[in-house]
Amino acid sequence: MKNIILDKLNEALEQTDSDQRYGNINDDQVLLESGLDSLGFAILVALLEEELDLDPFQLMEDAVYPKTFGEFVAIYEKYSS
Repeated sequence: MKNIILDKLNEALEQTDSDQRYGNINDDQVLLESGLDSLGFAILVALLEEELDLDPFQLMEDAVYPKTFGEFVAIYEKYSS
């Protein structure tokens, strides 16, 4: 799951014309410091929904905004099972 999300993160960064790309990413990487803005984050979620047929943020009872890459991955892992 982490590799899929990392791939789509890089794709979202490319679509938002960010110069940032990741070959590997630390779970502690703060999402707001990853090069994605709110539009980039929306693109990332849309790309992942296309790839995984899953949008965990729509399934949540209480909206949660993950702060780190690790938290983001954990949300997808939780709702994909």
